[in-house]
Amino acid sequence: MAVSSNIVATYRGPGAVVSRLIRQGAREDRALAYVMAGCFIVFVAQLPRLARQAHLDGVELNMLLGGALLGWLCIAPLMLYTLALLARLIARILGGQGSGFGARIALFWALLAASPVLLLHGLVAGFIGPGPAHSLVGAL
Repeated sequence: MAVSSNIVATYRGPGAVVSRLIRQGAREDRALAYVMAGCFIVFVAQLPRLARQAHLDGVELNMLLGGALLGWLCIAPLMLYTLALLARLIARILGGQGSGFGARIALFWALLAASPVLLLHGLVAGFIGPGPAHSLVGAL
C-alpha cells in the first residue's frame, strides 16, 4: 500500500496499519526512511513560522533555517531512535513482547502519519500567527 494511503488508513485504525508494517519484515532501511521523511516534513512545516519570525523580529532567516535543518534532520532522528529504545526497554520491564524494530516502526510511523496535521499547524503559525486558530490546530 502507498504511504499516502497508509497515512489515511492510520487515522481510521492505527493499530492495523502499524501491525501490517511490522509484518512486512524487519527492514531497518524502511524505518530510517520513515523517520527521515517525517523529520523532513516537520522541517518543511516550520518554514512559514520561521519566515514570519524572521520578518517580525528582524532576525536573519538563514540562521533560523540552518538551526531548524540541523535540529530536525540530524539531531531529531537520533533522539527518536533513543526514545524508541527507551520505550522498548520500559515495555519489556512491564512484560511487553514486542521487538525493538516494532517500537521503532510504531514511533517513526506515528511521526510520518502526523505530518499532514503538522503541515497545517505550520501554515497556521506562519500565515495567521498566535491566536485561537493556532491553538485549535495545535490541540488537534
